[in-house]
Amino acid sequence: MDTRKLKYFLAVVDHDGFNRAAEHLLIAQPSLSQTIASLEKELGVPLFHRIGRRAVLSEAGKELVGPARLVMRDLDAAQSAVQSLRGMRSGRLDIITMPSPGIEPLTSMIAAFTKLHPWVRLNVGAAFTPEEVIESVRSGSSEIGLAGSPTQIKVPGVEVLELERQPLILIVNPQADTFAPKATAIQRGDLGGHRLIASQRGSLMRWLVDDALAHGVEVEIVVEVAHRTSILPLVLAGVGHAVMPSSWAPTAHKAGLRTLLIEPVNYLDVAVLSRKENLTPAARAFLDVARSHGVEEN
Repeated sequence: MDTRKLKYFLAVVDHDGFNRAAEHLLIAQPSLSQTIASLEKELGVPLFHRIGRRAVLSEAGKELVGPARLVMRDLDAAQSAVQSLRGMRSGRLDIITMPSPGIEPLTSMIAAFTKLHPWVRLNVGAAFTPEEVIESVRSGSSEIGLAGSPTQIKVPGVEVLELERQPLILIVNPQADTFAPKATAIQRGDLGGHRLIASQRGSLMRWLVDDALAHGVEVEIVVEVAHRTSILPLVLAGVGHAVMPSSWAPTAHKAGLRTLLIEPVNYLDVAVLSRKENLTPAARAFLDVARSHGVEEN
């Protein structure tokens, strides 16, 4: 089995079929099919079920995805280690992040990293739960993950670097701002009678809203939003207030919106996740930037 076959196999997985994978790899589709057939013959099992024009992973194919990604990642690490002897002048770093850490601290860390290593290309993917981030790092799909959780993340086999704690704030709808003009904080009970834009269930922000409701605070969830990029525009449009981590405050302020700390304070713990070994030089350099960020925060 050679790495070319694994590369082609992952391309079919990542591009949802042979045609798109062949276009991505810049090869003819029959050549790609022959390579996958050769890999299946070596392994003695089918990796895909052909259903019409679709290619669906078999159980054996599903089992191969994780190890194949690790092999390709380790190959990248070996190549990068050799290249690093003449300076980090190329390379790619795959990062996965949840929405709020993806605003901050990721923005600040990417800005610092790209100044130090301008030739490294960063690819940032999206996740919505800590479990998605953990799985992506474990499987090798991403080298670096940023996750936010109500409690500190502890995962066997994964390096966890605690970065910061982001308090939850209220981003205030300017068309329904009945809070004290000079206030910087409100009590959870002060949300009563207000219309809120809520994150999906399972998030800390949604938990705070649901907990307020459970304790008799009469708030109205007017919109439930999965894609959090919609939240600030909805607040600006006067749809409602929004409960978000403090990482959103600078952007909200630039848009002319007011923010208030919600007491008692709940925190989103933000951490960087990575494999414990066989990281590329780019990943190790990014972790150095992350550690510096943590020191500055402290």
